[in-house]
Amino acid sequence: MKQLSYTFLTIFITLIMGCSNDSDKNDTEIIEEEPIGMYFPPLEGITWETVTSSQLDWNTENEDALNAYLEETNTKGFIVLKNGRIVFEKYFNGHDQNAEWTWYSAAKSLTATFVGIAQDEGILDINNKTSDYLGDNWSQLSIDKQDLITVKHHLTMTTGLTPHLGDYVPWVCKLPTCLEYTADAGTIWAYHQGAYMLLQDMISQSTGVSFQEYCKTKISDKIGMEGNWTSSLGLNIYNSNTRSMARFGLLMLNEGIWDGTAIVSKSYFDAMTNTSQDINKSYGYLWWLNGKENYVGTTSTTSNSGPLVPNAPDDMFAALGANDQKIYVVPSKDLVIVRCGESAGEMQLGPSSFDNTLWEKINAVIN
Repeated sequence: MKQLSYTFLTIFITLIMGCSNDSDKNDTEIIEEEPIGMYFPPLEGITWETVTSSQLDWNTENEDALNAYLEETNTKGFIVLKNGRIVFEKYFNGHDQNAEWTWYSAAKSLTATFVGIAQDEGILDINNKTSDYLGDNWSQLSIDKQDLITVKHHLTMTTGLTPHLGDYVPWVCKLPTCLEYTADAGTIWAYHQGAYMLLQDMISQSTGVSFQEYCKTKISDKIGMEGNWTSSLGLNIYNSNTRSMARFGLLMLNEGIWDGTAIVSKSYFDAMTNTSQDINKSYGYLWWLNGKENYVGTTSTTSNSGPLVPNAPDDMFAALGANDQKIYVVPSKDLVIVRCGESAGEMQLGPSSFDNTLWEKINAVIN
């Protein structure tokens, strides 16, 4: 009888200990801590450190909804960096890590950056007249009106040249016959493709090399970007894989510094990513800015009240291109978020309603 009681007691204790051990195992399961410090991927190869959303204590239960939304809105590539490390890297609709996609007007922000490098090197001064770099016959304007236009006016979309909004051919044209007077420089804000592309001509004229080569040697090679410029339908278009877009965003998150090396000066970076004029508070030097009191879109000259993307953090600044190409930079959260692909539905040249809806989905994960 004693032996039988002892056997039952042994089985009971074993069961209790087994349950206790299982419980302890679950209770003490450790999620690795978030890595500390900023990370920069090597210039060559595919090595790139990662961090999980669990390590960041994000809302992992909402990731599937974000992914589904991205796929159904024609996304090709999507990357989220936290302190330079990849949290999400997703490809949809036949895209992959090596596939290139066009930045469209997100490349304006890339152009603004190498213009700043040229100024840092003393090659040009953005406060000088456009005529100092393109000669006296670059537009149809009278000399006195033309001389009001500086390099900075091209960077800020305030040249006063007729924008031809909605009329594609004259809008992209940079020939003198297309560049007509509407208002004095600095008095109106209008999204003008031809006026913007003249910045690239100024770089080519001033540096003695093509702007494409200048971009490659001064930015791409120094941060490991793999991309190329092509010309199509009157446009100079930059193409790259999604990771290269993320590299450029990471450079901007670090205020123009890549792994300890200054690519563009802090003074120019600050001017580039802050309000550049009073007409469109949400525009720097070819960068879109959030959290401002008003914005002007790409297809009109009408000012709209409120921030560019209400759902996004106020300090976000962004490179935005047609058909919803996005490079979001959020200093307060140490985030870079990239989306490339076909239009999400609203055919816009830069900002679109997709920005706000996408940020609603992103917030459900990161907040």
